[in-house]
Amino acid sequence: MTYNSVSVKVEEEVALVFVDRPEKLNALNRETIKELGEALGVLEEDPKVRAIILTGSGPKAFVAGADIAEFSGYSESEGRALAADGQRHLFDRIETLRTPVIAAINGFALGGGLELAMACHFRIASTNAKMGLPEVSLGVIPGYGGTQRLPMLVGRGRAMEMILTGGMIKAEKALEYGLVNHVTDQDALLGFCRSLAGQVAKNSPAAISSAIKAVNAGFSSSKPGFQAEIDAFGECFGTADFKEGTSAFRILLTRTGQCPEGICSIQTPQRCKNVNCYRRENAGAWHEPG
Repeated sequence: MTYNSVSVKVEEEVALVFVDRPEKLNALNRETIKELGEALGVLEEDPKVRAIILTGSGPKAFVAGADIAEFSGYSESEGRALAADGQRHLFDRIETLRTPVIAAINGFALGGGLELAMACHFRIASTNAKMGLPEVSLGVIPGYGGTQRLPMLVGRGRAMEMILTGGMIKAEKALEYGLVNHVTDQDALLGFCRSLAGQVAKNSPAAISSAIKAVNAGFSSSKPGFQAEIDAFGECFGTADFKEGTSAFRILLTRTGQCPEGICSIQTPQRCKNVNCYRRENAGAWHEPG
């Protein structure tokens, strides 16, 4: 199949799936979510594919967030539907896929990008990776399972700190927290993931599928917390904080006149063209927990 924002490459028993919007730092929009769900569904039905590696195109980002411009004008009901549809068609689907999915985090994994990585069966990060859930700075909360999967991986206290501060952590801190399984050099990332995928591919597909189902049984996305997240996410769309946050989020200069971490390249006060930079004017510095 041909996609607009996703590309797929099958190498023997391993499929590589790329979120392919590098000019937008691979931001998730409705089309990308739909195409990812379709591509993964096709690969799941291919008996030759024993493992899937999911990554982002370009050197800067895995997925640097959701495309905020797409839903900044949504109502509460539209926001609730956005979260529910995304969870059902992509994030929950990845988690329950019979074929294991490895997230190769090759740079920024922010907001929906980190939620996408957390839905995968395990995660490998490059040394330049930075991860976080900065939604609260926009007057909203994670809506694709982040409030549920992050505590499962790093514990309630660390998850609370990351979500409530909206801060980013580096790859080594993510490894310490248990958010990622391994950290490797960026140039070696896909090779490392291919090696792991090859180890998985040697095993019985039926046993692998059963193991995924059994492990997931203790962390089911059908539990009430996921629905509570969907409802709370939708409610945020009716608040003044959300309207202010999303209208201001493109005005992204730091006090030095430059975007933090080089996410965008603006040098003087203007509207940032990058939909993924969560920096707002006078918002203060990024906070890195711990």
